[in-house]
Amino acid sequence: MSFNFIKDKDKKVHFIGIGGISMSGLAAVLLNAGYKVSGSDAKESHITDNLKKLGAEIYIGHNASNISDVDLVVYTAAIPKDNPELIYAEENNITLMDRAEFLGHIMQGHKYNVAVTGTHGKTTCTSMISHITLKDNLDPTILVGGELDVINGNFRVGDSEYFITEACEYKASFLKFFPYIGIILNIDADHLDYYRDINHIKDTFEEFSKLVPQDGYLIGYAEDERVQDILSKSTCNILSYGIEKGDITAKNISFDKKGCPIFDVYKNEEKLYTIHLGVQGKHNILNALCTICVGLIFNSSKEAITQGLAEFKGAHKRFEFKGDKNGVTVIDDYAHHPTEIKASLSTARDYPHKKIYCVFQPHTYTRTKALFNDFTECFNGVDELILMDIYAAREKDTGEISSQMLGDAIREKGISCVNVHSHQEALEYVSKKLSQGDLLLTVGAGDVVKVGELYLK
Repeated sequence: MSFNFIKDKDKKVHFIGIGGISMSGLAAVLLNAGYKVSGSDAKESHITDNLKKLGAEIYIGHNASNISDVDLVVYTAAIPKDNPELIYAEENNITLMDRAEFLGHIMQGHKYNVAVTGTHGKTTCTSMISHITLKDNLDPTILVGGELDVINGNFRVGDSEYFITEACEYKASFLKFFPYIGIILNIDADHLDYYRDINHIKDTFEEFSKLVPQDGYLIGYAEDERVQDILSKSTCNILSYGIEKGDITAKNISFDKKGCPIFDVYKNEEKLYTIHLGVQGKHNILNALCTICVGLIFNSSKEAITQGLAEFKGAHKRFEFKGDKNGVTVIDDYAHHPTEIKASLSTARDYPHKKIYCVFQPHTYTRTKALFNDFTECFNGVDELILMDIYAAREKDTGEISSQMLGDAIREKGISCVNVHSHQEALEYVSKKLSQGDLLLTVGAGDVVKVGELYLK
């Protein structure tokens, strides 16, 4: 079966891994539109509980019997091929559709689709855009790869033609989307378990840019040479941004006592307004400038843009303040790529502190191996690095790379670094070290956040 978001409301759709941050949002959009929805996940969570309240049938555990009466099964790249529901669907000719293709079909039911892509910053930028479009009463549908307080979760179902979503580049999934506004925040080496090299990555982003229609808009970071090259070739409307280079730039940058940027926004030589962000970090100036480009395209008011950005306090897990204990501040950050780690540590250095203790959990063996040298050079400025074992995610340990190897290489660079092998060991180590005024920063896309949470308890 093909899928038409408007016409196929009599169909029952099943999601394998419905508790995931992206799948749950898609399920909620369908429930709101009147679809029958079911889904399975390995464990219960507040996300599955919320979907139950919206009317979804939720199964804990994956079993072929879960999909005996469904018309369409949606799955993600993370679902293994031996999943019993996937096998049953294939054997019984139930239509299968991966998450990206399915999201593309839903986007076709909206006119003003904003697709935010790039190697880094997608969740934060999508969240900022959500804030200003909500402030401007555009009533958007929102799918974001993190939890956002202003929408009480990771999705919002609106009743308008505005649709805002992250567009993940992993396995080129964003090539199945239908952007009216396509955004390229940056292009860096990542997901090298799929991409051959940086040129393959850049070529795929260029293919994404071609999805934007002639009357649509491509927004890109002018100070990234790869992005700028794509912008120069595009035939749709273009808006670029950067600190010093681009159509939209920032001038007179300063920072308040908490490290939150204050700056003037210029469109070419015309000053538009002054922005005071509610989040820390120089990298968030770029996210804000990109967001302002979207606001200008949608003719958002000055108040919607300035107030929306001022009220944005960050998505969960993006330099998220977790709490204080004994004068120690605990912050968690999703950074799992060397470029993101550098940005996070730069932000931490601007934050009030005596010493910075960073607990880092590498994410996936392939990423750690492919970017090994970069990982050895991105922790400058920490007083001590506590390095956890690699978080496998979807991968298996082949023995080619280990956290111990990474730790040895980092120590050779002269950085104080210790290897630990569990959350409890990390907790016991930092608890002996931390004193009043210090900053405990947990970093990674796995479950390293538990170390800070255990400390606070």
